[in-house]
Amino acid sequence: MKVTCKNFSVGGPGSVKLLPEEAEDLWHAYNLIAKGDSVSAVTVRKIQRETSSGAREAERVRTKLEVEVEAIEFDNVASALRIRGKNISENEHVKLGAYHTLEIDQQRAFVLTKELWDPMSLEILWQSSDPAASADIAAVMMQEGLANICLVGKSITTVKAKIETSIPRKHGSAIAGYDKALGKFFESVLQALLKHVNFKVVRCLVIASPGFTKDQFHDFMLLEATRRELREIIENKSKIILAHSSSGYKHALREVLAAESIMKLIKDTKAAKEVKALKEFFDMLSTDLGRAVYGPRHVEVAHERLAIQTLLLTDELFRNADIPTRKKYVNLVSSVKDMGGDVHIFSSMHVSGEQLAQITGIAAILRFPLPDLEDMDM
Repeated sequence: MKVTCKNFSVGGPGSVKLLPEEAEDLWHAYNLIAKGDSVSAVTVRKIQRETSSGAREAERVRTKLEVEVEAIEFDNVASALRIRGKNISENEHVKLGAYHTLEIDQQRAFVLTKELWDPMSLEILWQSSDPAASADIAAVMMQEGLANICLVGKSITTVKAKIETSIPRKHGSAIAGYDKALGKFFESVLQALLKHVNFKVVRCLVIASPGFTKDQFHDFMLLEATRRELREIIENKSKIILAHSSSGYKHALREVLAAESIMKLIKDTKAAKEVKALKEFFDMLSTDLGRAVYGPRHVEVAHERLAIQTLLLTDELFRNADIPTRKKYVNLVSSVKDMGGDVHIFSSMHVSGEQLAQITGIAAILRFPLPDLEDMDM
């Protein structure tokens, strides 16, 4: 996200002009904009005009509006934000107080004004405008008859294509039908890969499956690339990595991202650090239960006892419409950092964030055991 102009004070009011340059920027904007903020952007509004004959006809006009935010929606499929609120600026086409929905998409600038730029807002703004924070990985998660083409960004994991094919069993006289069906399946996966994976952007392409399906597809892909002179495959063979997964479904991607060979490629990125921290938490939960806690109340008590070494939260907690609740989590993050602890804020649109959300969206690794927390009534 490009910050084209900013005029605010830390801990005070102000505004910033932003230009979303890619889909993930819109996700960051979704987390940055809160109820009560104001957003200004060029939009299209349908108005009624009276013709010379006295008849009324509808006309769509481009105009600049500023609305006070009441609701915000992120559309992952269309890569767009929809911001609904009341118009708060003088406009010849729209009355003050009239409702309007601004639609923000890529390459459409907008101005965001807040009464309070708290530390969490500044963190999101910094992350969204840091080009080094990106960790684009493409992954083909597959098993016989099923493949998901996934793009893993710094904050969002997107399934770009899902391929499902019925493959007969590999027995007796059916073996000819098996080979033919498998070949068609691999061809469909290859076409989807060529359509959705841009090797100029991704750091690596991971092909993962249980068993030998990944190896078979890899051989098929390289053979076809040579036969058809598919330069994007031939020139990027070094970026292709094979990995084991428990299935071809999206949820198996988190175990692939935690693999050592993948970690080496993305070790300096936000996504890799989050995957590692979450793995450490679950390992601790299995081996030293007194040093791993989750749930708002357990984490709060652990913080009161100055025990938190690593705090893990999902960004969804900061989108709470209740301002005191949001402030509570903002203050928790600041306090843990001030005491020398590490904080990881997970995107709820990322596979690791989805996993954390399943256990309340907040967890912590402790400096020392607090076994009595298990017995507390929370």
